[in-house]
Amino acid sequence: MNVPNKHVLNKSIPNKYFALVILIFLPIFLFFLSFFVGRFPIFPNDVVLTLLSVINPNLAVSPSITSIVFNIRLPRIVAAMLVGASLAIAGAAFQGIFKNPLVSPDILGVSAGSGFGACIAILLAAGNWMIQVFAFIFGLISVSITYLISKSYKSGGILVLVLCGVAISAFFNALISGAKFIADPTDKLPQIVYWLMGSLADVNIDRLYVIIVPIVIGATILLMLRWRLNILAMGDEEAQSLGVNPGRLRFIIIIAATLVTAAAVSISGIIGWVGLLIPHISRMVVGPNHKVLLPASLSIGASFLLLIDTISRTVISIEIPIGILTAIIGVPIFLYLLRKGYSEWH
Repeated sequence: MNVPNKHVLNKSIPNKYFALVILIFLPIFLFFLSFFVGRFPIFPNDVVLTLLSVINPNLAVSPSITSIVFNIRLPRIVAAMLVGASLAIAGAAFQGIFKNPLVSPDILGVSAGSGFGACIAILLAAGNWMIQVFAFIFGLISVSITYLISKSYKSGGILVLVLCGVAISAFFNALISGAKFIADPTDKLPQIVYWLMGSLADVNIDRLYVIIVPIVIGATILLMLRWRLNILAMGDEEAQSLGVNPGRLRFIIIIAATLVTAAAVSISGIIGWVGLLIPHISRMVVGPNHKVLLPASLSIGASFLLLIDTISRTVISIEIPIGILTAIIGVPIFLYLLRKGYSEWH
């Protein structure tokens, strides 16, 4: 009998439950913590009373605190969690279907397309709502172009799809540069640059309504198909022998992942490193099994971006764009994972 293996097996049970508790309570803890901190600090009991006033309107709460909690912080907190969860689960799904640890949600051009759509709306002097809609639509268009072009090649496969995504991203990035070149340097250009850096400063309830439906639909599809990602990891021949059509499955996953990514980018701007880094951290916590990896990515991604957004609006008097902080914090963490020898991602 191999006693050490049995001992390790017994130790893995509490570790698994500990990870489960962390993944459940970490986003809940950060959700409530984010209400307390800001340029106008709020005491925890005031936050609790304000939230409970939804159920019991007779509670005595301050109108100013109510306005801050429901009109400013709640929409921003929910948006940060939705965006972080969306980018993380999309990144985990893309890394799974492409079997590549360096793949991120923007691999097929969705971020570049959304950026160009936002640039067009800004040049047309459209409001925040139309900027969000343009970004969402052009994000879907860019991925559709990538997919259709890859299918036009007879030897079209995963590699061709990725290369087409790189080319389409470069094309839309060039269009973004052209939009910045012709933009008014005193008005439109700063707005374009700020949007491309990523921020949730202008989020409100109405803008949240636009992204909730596509994010819920796309994330639900990915969660329902998460166990099939394990089959794709075994190779196309193995998948076909088990009755799975790998081409059709990849197409569905790409559509779902693109849907959540385009919705997330449309409200936050381009935020890097979340979709690349969070799946790696999730694998270290729960392992490579996609049945638990995707839900873990949702939890850790929501927690990570909520923490980053809280830092961005509190660390100094001027708000720091989220995209800057995710890169500053994400790069050292990623390099640490490489130094630690984290390579068994699949």
